Amino acid sequence: MAMVYIFLADGFEEIEGLTVVDLLRRAKIDIRMVSITGNKLVTGSHQITVLADDLFENMDFSDAEMLVLPGGMPGTTNLSMHEGLDGLLREFHSKGKALAAICAAPSILGTKGLLTGKHAVCYPGYEEKLLGATIYNTSVVVDGNVTTSKGMGTSIDFSLSIIQSIAGEAEAKKIAAAIQYQYWL
Repeated sequence: MAMVYIFLADGFEEIEGLTVVDLLRRAKIDIRMVSITGNKLVTGSHQITVLADDLFENMDFSDAEMLVLPGGMPGTTNLSMHEGLDGLLREFHSKGKALAAICAAPSILGTKGLLTGKHAVCYPGYEEKLLGATIYNTSVVVDGNVTTSKGMGTSIDFSLSIIQSIAGEAEAKKIAAAIQYQYWL
């Protein structure tokens, strides 16, 4: 079974992180919330505190199929500065394993050179950080092993596209129907 890890840093955008967790769990996809802060309690950009499943330093990511980065500020900056996560993202990229980022977080992949030759999207104003990418203006872009999305308002599209890539289009449509999300039906 696929294992997905989503990384939480203080200042993450709560909707972008929790929508992914909620919808993947509805689809019976194993997803773990991993704190990079050294504390399981992580406070988002709108002062909502979330209890992560585990701490980065306690994890073995060998079973991971996908790594997910929510945006938000200063969450994106905090994620980009974490050395362990940097190494993990680079390792995944070198192995062609799945990466997903939303809002400002695609800039993390871009500044690390992980979007070269890819099509991508991000929150408006971060395009210059998508180094080497062809930039689109749509809610979600899936290019091979990389999924990017624009922001909080595209969180459901982002989550459903992750479900589609892991469990197939039928499962994504099933979850969309269950939550009354007409766009995917």
